[in-house]
Amino acid sequence: MLKVVSLLKRAENISHEEFAKWVVEEHIEFARKLPGLRKYTVSVSNGEDAPYDSVNELYFDDEDARVAAFASEHGKAAAADAAAHTAQRVHLLTTEHAQL
Repeated sequence: MLKVVSLLKRAENISHEEFAKWVVEEHIEFARKLPGLRKYTVSVSNGEDAPYDSVNELYFDDEDARVAAFASEHGKAAAADAAAHTAQRVHLLTTEHAQL
């Protein structure tokens, strides 16, 4: 299973409260439409001074599934929505090895 960890920093013109509402209530609708997405979680930071405002985790079967998801119409729309609401996005491609 491939996990994409996305660290998002809100755009300067968006408050922490507005960003939290967007990422939890609005942006998640794009994730629901991504083909091949197996699981999606969002964690919002507890303070306005955090280096990132949310950590989003997206799970795919493999790299091919991830590439196909983001090449799709829904993937391009999700990326555009994220770009409109963030000043910075960092994506880490990871493989989980242990769970408690």
